[in-house]
Amino acid sequence: MPIDIGSIVEQYGGSALRILLIVIGALLAIRLTSAAIGRMERLVDDDDPEHLSEREKRARTLTTILRKVIKAALLAVAGLMILNELDVNIGPILTAAGIGGIAVGFGAQNLVRDVISGFFMLMENQIRVGDVVAVQTGGGQLAGQVEDITLRTTILRDLEGTVHIIPNGAIETVSNRTREWSRAVLDVGVAYKEDVDRVMDVLRDIGAGLAADETFGPMILEPPEVLGVDAFGESQVTIKVRVTTRPLRQWDVGREFRRRIKNRFDAEGIEIPFPHVSLYWGEASRPVEVRSVPNESPNSPGATGTGAAGA
Repeated sequence: MPIDIGSIVEQYGGSALRILLIVIGALLAIRLTSAAIGRMERLVDDDDPEHLSEREKRARTLTTILRKVIKAALLAVAGLMILNELDVNIGPILTAAGIGGIAVGFGAQNLVRDVISGFFMLMENQIRVGDVVAVQTGGGQLAGQVEDITLRTTILRDLEGTVHIIPNGAIETVSNRTREWSRAVLDVGVAYKEDVDRVMDVLRDIGAGLAADETFGPMILEPPEVLGVDAFGESQVTIKVRVTTRPLRQWDVGREFRRRIKNRFDAEGIEIPFPHVSLYWGEASRPVEVRSVPNESPNSPGATGTGAAGA
């Protein structure tokens, strides 16, 4: 039986052309919206990847979510339009999708909770991509840098490189360590014999030198502060120092500050106490001498014997 190409083209050619146009239109719309979102992101970018502003972090987080949502919506609409061109009645599909959505909503309460929690986390600007946070969940605390945020999960990578994927609904408390600015807090212990006023002057001088450094100076937002004597320990006087830094830079500044304190204290002869253990090598005590009691004589008073009884 010969195949009538002309009738096939006449019957399905229009639908095929429309389907092709739908696919091209969907891909073009995805490309255009992605470009528009990228342009919005570049408007707030100051071309300094080392120091991301709060506005940049929030923009990057929201644009990532926006790209995913728009792409999913456009693909869903394009899919329904293609089914309609194939003479598939999409009315029952939409009805089933609505009923299925209600059923899924009842059966997937945890998923709904995760999505709602993620939505409010993003809208309230609690955390952004690039922040270092500590997250308290029912199973304990997890800390790390935020690599990605979706409506369902938050992804952290800790210092060891381990990636933690946390459902947003399981997050009870978020402690953001890098929002707007950060702070390095140092507890400096010195021996009781040291003059604390002299020690604090030395610490101020170290802080001034650190703030004037060409490498670490740009990381510091405010001059280092020596707050004073904070505690009396068993073997040391604790002096508290704090430095306000750019986000994510508190650890670099704190390590360099400690290094300079150690070198300067060694040069100044200021003692940094550390635990000591004293060992006593004593002599063993001598054993106690036990004296023997001599036997009593038979004729002594109180002595008894068979001879006295027979007298």
